[in-house]
Amino acid sequence: MPGLEDLYREIILDHYRSPRNRGELPPPANKAEGHNPLCGDEITVFVQVDGDVVSDVKVSGQGCSISQSSASMMSQAIKGKSLDEVRALVHRFKVMMSIEEDADDATQPAVKLGDLEALQGVVKFPVRIKCATLAWNTLVEALES
Repeated sequence: MPGLEDLYREIILDHYRSPRNRGELPPPANKAEGHNPLCGDEITVFVQVDGDVVSDVKVSGQGCSISQSSASMMSQAIKGKSLDEVRALVHRFKVMMSIEEDADDATQPAVKLGDLEALQGVVKFPVRIKCATLAWNTLVEALES
């Protein structure tokens, strides 16, 4: 019987082989580019925000399976969410990656990561954390632009 690690590996490979929300959005969508010089990952995130909601998101780029599958999962997770929900998701993901402290603030909404939990094994390989968080950091830049 396959274990949890096998399931997580399959989720990561599925998103790598069949990335979701691939492509570009025309202006006035926000756009940011991210690079990980350590392994050559490149991500461009396009975000369309209508009012307070991420109405569309597209991702392009190239790189390792971790960076590309993380970008695909991220794009699915944020589409249709409010900006506050997106910020909470970014924070929760970075806490899972052990790069942000969890304030455990009762005022913060409970955030479910779903398929994104497949990436939690990356924490065992510190050099790969940058791969997993590249799309998320690029998303933050796109939202701030």
